[in-house]
Amino acid sequence: MRLFRFFGSVRKEMKLVVWPTFKENRRDTWTVIMTSLIYAIFFALIDWGLVSILQHFFMGK
Repeated sequence: MRLFRFFGSVRKEMKLVVWPTFKENRRDTWTVIMTSLIYAIFFALIDWGLVSILQHFFMGK
């Protein structure tokens, strides 16, 4: 009985959802991709720099 009430309320709420348009979805996807690439490059450069510094001090290169 409560299960039917639950699914009924889920159905009502799903009718209130405002789904993004294709254009909004494409824009948001590109934002996520570009942000991920920027962070990946940033952390790769930080990692490379730290490894170089540590190798210089500990390996004497």
